[in-house]
Amino acid sequence: MNHNDYVKAAYRSILQSHFAEAITLFEAAIAAKPDDAEVRYRCSITYARSGMLESALEHAEAALKLDGGRPEYRLHLHHLQALQLVREAKRHLEDEITGASNPYHPITLLKQAIALDPLYGDAYVWLAIAHSRMNEHVQAIAALKEVIALHPDDSGLQQLMKDLQKSLQKYIQ
Repeated sequence: MNHNDYVKAAYRSILQSHFAEAITLFEAAIAAKPDDAEVRYRCSITYARSGMLESALEHAEAALKLDGGRPEYRLHLHHLQALQLVREAKRHLEDEITGASNPYHPITLLKQAIALDPLYGDAYVWLAIAHSRMNEHVQAIAALKEVIALHPDDSGLQQLMKDLQKSLQKYIQ
């Protein structure tokens, strides 16, 4: 098979929800033609959808390096980097419960994630949680307001806002 045949087969696999097979085919297409930025980008998306963030990042970085003029490549890479920062922040928040982490480090990571991808709602939610754990309820509410502006019909976010506002009232009293 040649490069284009692998790419076509990868797309067929995606349409059949055979993502592991699609990844294998994209990797074969990349081996046949390593300088194809679009295939690297598509492979990155497939890895990301399969939960393989490290491989997704690797291919997203390669796509951007090969063709830095495509804004979608940069946006995709920034989103993946934001995902990685949120994962790291969540790990630190879990460590915080056991006392093994700097309590402000997750806040820094989450703010970096938001800077990379201002539309990534989970980053705002976790930022609100991190602030709330530090008894910084005003900042937590501000972060929730941001994500609610992105997702105004999300009832879970509305409930979280009510809970935070109750916590703030208890804290003030």
